[in-house]
Amino acid sequence: MGIVERRLTVTEEAGLHARPAAAFAQAAALAAAEVTVARADAGQEARHVPARSVLSLLSLNIRRGDEIVLRASGEDAAGALDTLARIAAPA
Repeated sequence: MGIVERRLTVTEEAGLHARPAAAFAQAAALAAAEVTVARADAGQEARHVPARSVLSLLSLNIRRGDEIVLRASGEDAAGALDTLARIAAPA
């Protein structure tokens, strides 16, 4: 199984702070896939943190309008990214 990657713009009003970060981490913890998150604007120097860690997500200081990169590997990686994208970028 390879790595699935998705780049998206955060549209959640609060970004990935407090409650949205907790919901994001809980959803990631339920996924069979291993998922990481990074700020897209960091380029090659991007720090990928585990999506299951609220503190790690908060350390990225992701706000509404920021672009992030989600990477997943393992069972149902694409499904995990779909779920997390709905939290970070609700329609």
